[in-house]
Amino acid sequence: MRFTAASALAMASTVSGHALMYGVWVNGVDQGDGQNVYIRSPPNNGPVKDLASPEIVCGPNGANPAPSFVEAAAGDTLSFEWYHNTRDDDIIDGSHLGPIITYIAEYTDSDGTGPIWTKIAEDGWDGTQWAVDKIKANNGLQDFVLPADLAAGQYLIRQEIIAHHESEVSFEENPARGAQFYPSCVQVEVTSGGSSIPDQGFDFNTGYTYADPGIVFNIYSFDGTDYPVPGPEVWTEGNTSPAPEEPEVPEIPSSTVPVVPGPTPAPGEGDEIAPEPIFSTVLPSTTFATVTTAPVEEPSSAPTPPTECRRRRRRRSTKSKKAKKAKRSTEPVFRRVGRPQF
Repeated sequence: MRFTAASALAMASTVSGHALMYGVWVNGVDQGDGQNVYIRSPPNNGPVKDLASPEIVCGPNGANPAPSFVEAAAGDTLSFEWYHNTRDDDIIDGSHLGPIITYIAEYTDSDGTGPIWTKIAEDGWDGTQWAVDKIKANNGLQDFVLPADLAAGQYLIRQEIIAHHESEVSFEENPARGAQFYPSCVQVEVTSGGSSIPDQGFDFNTGYTYADPGIVFNIYSFDGTDYPVPGPEVWTEGNTSPAPEEPEVPEIPSSTVPVVPGPTPAPGEGDEIAPEPIFSTVLPSTTFATVTTAPVEEPSSAPTPPTECRRRRRRRSTKSKKAKKAKRSTEPVFRRVGRPQF
């Protein structure tokens, strides 16, 4: 797609092709004139070109909250309606070709500056048409879908038209030229939704630069192959990390884990209770057949030997007495006969 020198001069001489946002449609239902009602509307339809200015975010009136909000649910189709001088006119001059980009941020009363924005929709060059061509053919309506998993709450939704009829040089290099930005911020309350909160953290004052090929762009030498839309990639809903949950500790079957016994009380302390088995009852009951169930009696200081032991001791005692008696009976004889007599 190439422009002739004559068309380039005609486009450069156009000074009245600016645009403003009129209102919002929700699922095809007109929400009425939103200018300074739920839109932070600028005082006129002039562009912003200085990337260092806070006005690049929500325009010259961006720091003044509107009194109301447009209500919509996550997953609804929203249509932002633009116009040139009066509603449903030529929308924007045909020379102001370029992309239309939509961002969202959690609601703030401030001017919207800072790393709070996330891109949720974009339309640039599709190979045959620019987004500006399409909005002119669609009576000024630019459609997009609220992310289906977007969390309920209040948001700012920023939509911008970028016009490239003077962007072959940067505003920084030549303040009389440069890309023209037409930003507008709408206050939207999402009444129901999911759990995702957009979190790209894009900052327009640092994220948009004069080194960006989608901002300093020569539309007159454009060959129609590809256009790099400025800003981050479109956010994929549901990609935020939810708050971490407490990990569930799996319940281990009692058949695989021994039961750890408590401390054994010292003798005399507490009630006398039969010891409990230290493993789970999954083991055969015969394993614990020898477990004493009666109260444990304390041993006496001098335990009585069993009856059989007493019998053996008695037999040993009797034999000992007989041996001693025999010894006494033979000893005198030894004294009488043990000494030879001549």
